[in-house]
Amino acid sequence: MSDAAAPVPEAVPTAEAVEAAVALAPAAGPAPSSGSNNGNKNNDNDNENDETIRQHIEQVVAAHLPHSAIYHFLLSAVRIRSAIRGRVRARLTLTSHHVNSRGGIHGAVSAAIVDWAGGLAIASWDLREKTGVSVDIHVRYLSSARVGDEVEIEGRADKVGGSVAFTTVVISKVVSSRRGLSGNARGEGEGGDGEGEGEGGEEEVVGPVIATGTHTKYVRQQGR
Repeated sequence: MSDAAAPVPEAVPTAEAVEAAVALAPAAGPAPSSGSNNGNKNNDNDNENDETIRQHIEQVVAAHLPHSAIYHFLLSAVRIRSAIRGRVRARLTLTSHHVNSRGGIHGAVSAAIVDWAGGLAIASWDLREKTGVSVDIHVRYLSSARVGDEVEIEGRADKVGGSVAFTTVVISKVVSSRRGLSGNARGEGEGGDGEGEGEGGEEEVVGPVIATGTHTKYVRQQGR
């Protein structure tokens, strides 16, 4: 028989410990800049991405999804689009699994997304794998989406402390938008040659906000 000690499971924080940590935590503030070698900063640039962080988030999702029945059922088709320190963006095409009896995105689905994306935002903060336990989740439902619609999910870590982390999640509908050069882009005005029309087309943009949420987690790790 082996003398090796069995692994000690991670301790679940008591309610008193969580309440004390939340009470002592400073107010949430904005996430700092990424600090990565590629010069990314934490702003609203849609094209911004730190590939190291994005790959870490992909690994976290792949590791956790098989062990969560609800995430596996609802979020198996989610796609991570970008990640920087403190922010993760993903997209999901809604199916019949995601809607209520009236055909709109179910409130429980939006709440599950807030839970999921808040944890990923914390994971993006410092490349951690464990993101703690939920203390509080609030969701505001603003509009709806239906089967076949694509939604964009943005999770932001507003503050990650030693004991408590605060996150914000926005779920928006992706819509198509016409694009092209305006008529006065070229050639209008005195002496112009009249060549002002460009080729138009469609592009996907983030449209109406479906739901917003805040997610607070107790993140103190064992042994720290």
